[in-house]
Amino acid sequence: MNIRQAKQQIERSMKAYFAKDEFGEYRLSVNRQRPVFLIGAPGIGKTAIMEQIAQELEVGFVAYSMTHHTRQSALGLPFISHKTYGGEEYDVSEYTMSEIIASVYETMEATGKKEGILFLDEINCVSETLTPAMLQFLQYKVFGRHRVPDGWIVVTAGNPPEYNRTVHDFDMATWDRLKRIDVDPDYTAWRDYAVETGVHPAVLTYLDIEQGHFYHVETTVDGMSFVTARGWDDLSSIIKLYEEQNLPVDDLLIGQYVQSPEIAKHFSVYYELFTKYRSDYQIDRIVEGTFDQGIVERAQEAGFDERVSLMGLITDALIGVVREAVSEEKAVAFTHEQLAALRDRMAEDATEDARDLAQKAAAEIRKKAGIEKTAGLLSSDKKLSYERAAGLLEATVRNTEGSALSFDDIKAEFEEMLDALDDRLDRAARGLDNVFRFVEETFGDGQEMLLLVTDLSVNRYSMAFINDHGCERYFAHNEKLLFRERGDDLIDRINRLNLEEE
Repeated sequence: MNIRQAKQQIERSMKAYFAKDEFGEYRLSVNRQRPVFLIGAPGIGKTAIMEQIAQELEVGFVAYSMTHHTRQSALGLPFISHKTYGGEEYDVSEYTMSEIIASVYETMEATGKKEGILFLDEINCVSETLTPAMLQFLQYKVFGRHRVPDGWIVVTAGNPPEYNRTVHDFDMATWDRLKRIDVDPDYTAWRDYAVETGVHPAVLTYLDIEQGHFYHVETTVDGMSFVTARGWDDLSSIIKLYEEQNLPVDDLLIGQYVQSPEIAKHFSVYYELFTKYRSDYQIDRIVEGTFDQGIVERAQEAGFDERVSLMGLITDALIGVVREAVSEEKAVAFTHEQLAALRDRMAEDATEDARDLAQKAAAEIRKKAGIEKTAGLLSSDKKLSYERAAGLLEATVRNTEGSALSFDDIKAEFEEMLDALDDRLDRAARGLDNVFRFVEETFGDGQEMLLLVTDLSVNRYSMAFINDHGCERYFAHNEKLLFRERGDDLIDRINRLNLEEE
């Protein structure tokens, strides 16, 4: 199955494992909650989906790569305990708590979350001395004499032997205690993730054209040549940072992430062409609705690969504007909740200074953000919400220095936040309308419209905005397009393209 299907399977397992009866007991006993074992090629997103699941389910998350552990760090250190049996004293070997189990308890203490996911990567590549303990853990969820706390579900991951020479195979008894999920590289599934998370449009449109370059592994006379989903994702992030600082994105940089010389060279040529398109088409003017007829005419005369690149640029810019609006809307809603709670505290205790209460509320929000960041549970949206809420309270305290602070002062700051949100929402709505108008005028209901509607449909930010605020043009075109039939035709055309022919 692909990574999207694997994520769905794991989410369903987690929900089943977390289900409780009327007495608060887990309906599936801890001993029957089989650890999940994700097995698949390196770099296809196994760790990333576990972080996403923990954030979406709002449970604790602890991750370890088992290749970094020795027998002592996993099991704990031995010590002698004195015990009495039948009136006789004996020296007994005991073990301190495992570093891994201790981390689970520390996360529970820090976050207050009693349920969570313990994710152990490279599980089938542990050292020979640790292998017996690892097999015992998979069967009984115990390291030494310390069990994983109830409510914490074990998920593991590993690579098939063809990708890693240090892999140890499990015996039948171990496999029979695991929930095995085999994951294969799949560009279509990864593409949905890429659109949602804002992977650089140069990477996305290149892979639309060269899908065979998405995941590639071969052994050459010069050694291993490969490129993975993780490599493309990391390359996307570094390209964005280089562009922000006006640093050159050249073949030397690309080759550090795309470790296939041929594919790295191919992408380097494409990136130069892509940056030319970005400059020529003035994408911001399309989103703002100030594009001129010359841009329309050039796009109409462009080849198919140039149109794919253009649509990637437009969609990336548009989703960026929409995502900003949706994230700010969530931040405003969170801030409103915090202010309502602060208002109630002020009403309950009129003797306590309002300035102190506001400062305490801001400190509590920042403390919570810090805890969630340390635990790996702080998404970008939640980070923005915490920053906006704490920042508003801190700004109100600063702006009223030397005078008494009242809740009306806080409300005034919040009104400014609402005004700024209205501007962002208006800009996003206009951007959607402008882009649809450009594509209608330039390409009609062709494959370019299909690309636009499909990418908006798989992105949670654009769909959240459209569902909440509407977009008549989206709904009109969505009804016209037959996704499966038109999508298959588009994929066939993309697969037939070859950049070297241009």
